[in-house]
Amino acid sequence: MTLPCNPGRRSAGRHDLVYVAPRGWRAMLAGRDDLAAEPLVVRWAEQGWPAIRRRAMPDDPSGMTLGLPLPPSAGKKRLAFVVQTDDVASVARPPLLSDARKSAPVAWLPTLDRLADLPFRHAVEARVFGSLAWQTLTGLAYVTEHSDLDLLLDLDRDADLDRLTADIAAIEAGAPMRLDGELMRDDGAAVNWRELHAGTNDVLVKRLDGVGLLGRRSFVAGVAVS
Repeated sequence: MTLPCNPGRRSAGRHDLVYVAPRGWRAMLAGRDDLAAEPLVVRWAEQGWPAIRRRAMPDDPSGMTLGLPLPPSAGKKRLAFVVQTDDVASVARPPLLSDARKSAPVAWLPTLDRLADLPFRHAVEARVFGSLAWQTLTGLAYVTEHSDLDLLLDLDRDADLDRLTADIAAIEAGAPMRLDGELMRDDGAAVNWRELHAGTNDVLVKRLDGVGLLGRRSFVAGVAVS
């Protein structure tokens, strides 16, 4: 189960779920005339469902920047908010792959079961983000026949990334959906698994505060992106 953690003990990083207190929702929705016709957003606040941490844009006001992706039935709109830190009730990691299984399409289950072996074979923790994560968190219909499965694999320094990405590629070869996603170090720096599997010299490293190129070996070694 994805459990909220104390925001004072852990800051929200990329892909993290941010649970906003009722007063924070009221503040975020105040003056947002563009959301007057979005009853699902009001329901979101009433249900206490989380938003997701996003990268700040140049014109964002000060505060914690959040995103809210609506389901296909609501037009797949991507809403942006800013909340003050005092209005954050808790922060949590994305759902574990094992917890998301119950919300997945039946056709996906054999692939999810194969992916469930990754934590036992490699030094990783398997989580999901994207459509399956939101379907798990809200019970709303996010996954369609065209959806990818977005994996987030939290790495241990002992993980063999060549073997890990080769295993993911082998699982995808027999999967009914595309396997997308990232391998994330404990400092929050992440790389798309396909780039590491391709063996390119430089990889695009994503962080909350931006992106940058880093040598493949440097990423594996834990070198920070300047």
